[in-house]
Amino acid sequence: MSKHISYDLAKQQYVKTLKQYIPIVARVHGANHPELQKVRDIFDAIMQKDRDSDNKKPDLHEEFITLRQLTHDYLIPQDACESFEAVYRMLGEIDEAYHQ
Repeated sequence: MSKHISYDLAKQQYVKTLKQYIPIVARVHGANHPELQKVRDIFDAIMQKDRDSDNKKPDLHEEFITLRQLTHDYLIPQDACESFEAVYRMLGEIDEAYHQ
């Protein structure tokens, strides 16, 4: 997470892929990582708030705090596949972009 991009650009780059990956990763890894269902729910809540924001930056501070807590600051588990790793990396970059 070293490059600095805007929240809008981060969304543009990652949301489509996250919408595809998060449900699959939650299904495949959910038995060993039950937090993934909550990650999915929070991601869905972020997307809903974003849609409801009328092109303004929505208040997502609580959602990102909860995501960081659930994921231990997007720490990639040792048993993670490439898709799982990508989900945490993309969520972390969107989080970082949001808080700039």
